[in-house]
Amino acid sequence: MTRSTPVDEPVPDTPARATVVLVLLAGLVALGPLSTDAYVPGLPMLAADLGATASLAQLTVTTCLIGLAVGQLVAGPLSDVLGRRRPVLVGLVVYTAAGVAAAAAPTIGTLIALRAVQGLGGSFCLVIAYACVRDRFSGAAAARYFSLLLLVTGLAPILAPLAGAQIIGLAGWEAVFVALAAFSGLLLVACAVALPETLPAQRRRSGGLSAAGASYLRVLSDRATVGYTAVNAVVFAAMFAYISGSPFVLQDGYGLSPQQYGLVFAVNALGLVAAAQLSGRLVGRLGARKLLTGGAVGASAAGLASIPVVVAQLGLWPLLACFFVLVTCVGFVLPNAAALTLEDHGTNAGAAAAVLGSTQFLVGGLAAPLAGTGSAALATAAVVGGAGLVTLLLLAWLRVISMKVTR
Repeated sequence: MTRSTPVDEPVPDTPARATVVLVLLAGLVALGPLSTDAYVPGLPMLAADLGATASLAQLTVTTCLIGLAVGQLVAGPLSDVLGRRRPVLVGLVVYTAAGVAAAAAPTIGTLIALRAVQGLGGSFCLVIAYACVRDRFSGAAAARYFSLLLLVTGLAPILAPLAGAQIIGLAGWEAVFVALAAFSGLLLVACAVALPETLPAQRRRSGGLSAAGASYLRVLSDRATVGYTAVNAVVFAAMFAYISGSPFVLQDGYGLSPQQYGLVFAVNALGLVAAAQLSGRLVGRLGARKLLTGGAVGASAAGLASIPVVVAQLGLWPLLACFFVLVTCVGFVLPNAAALTLEDHGTNAGAAAAVLGSTQFLVGGLAAPLAGTGSAALATAAVVGGAGLVTLLLLAWLRVISMKVTR
């Protein structure tokens, strides 16, 4: 493994210091799922209070996702030029201010706009957290670190709706945005005090927009990087389709109660977390490419298997098994895809992380509504199965590329 100087003035990475940095980066990554999941239980109340339709209320989720995706394309190369600390602190300031304003939004239109701004602020935190990991680690060490971060992103979708529901029950939907603003405000103070600059001045890129464009050209001209990014995005899209479609499939189609559905969701999310941690333990022996391939093949097989399960009406348990394998295998894909995407782009880590993160959110956001068309069960199975087929094609393409490189 290789490790680069973590700060402008080198400071030994003691266990306590390393733990603090891990916690801060995990907090930055957690802003993504917290932003979209924490207030979802309050959407009906929000719509009633602001006199909005359900579709307009759901648009507050969509605009946040768009902000999270588009903002990364700006934040990534910007952090390659300015360093990591300043942009991430600006992102936290924007996120905190937008959260406070969202709690006081007088109309649904205002809230929709503020959610886009909040997503932009959060995007700086997400992309820079990933770039910070690449600044400090590479290879198997980076894959292990990303597995630890996935522990947070895997648990956040479970805990965020539960905590959000309790907050909404006590103080209304506005209180969720206050809580998110308070969390990001605390994170702002903690990062200002304890987050080191991981990109020394001598390793930063010079130039403005032209430098950013050159960074993206370098990343996108690397076919292997594009392949890993595409596999990551398509597998994530399959999981996003499951997340958006499974409530209707399992509750409306198979008669599960909300409590039973919550248990299924929790078990699947725990499978993802367990796989990510296992990946972190195995990557030193097996390598990130083998783990990525194995996870992607497993997720693809589960997605494709869900189609005959639904068409032949084989029942609930076979479908639950498909969903469990799909989500669990994502735990092998995401951390290793991130490590492999950033591996050869140490000087363009921000741009590479931006490509990785923005495509993940954009493709995932496009897949989610497709799972709600027509019959929920068949539509969801078609999306996750189609994603599986595309993933297998991408893996075959990556294999061809690697064979050409080794010749």
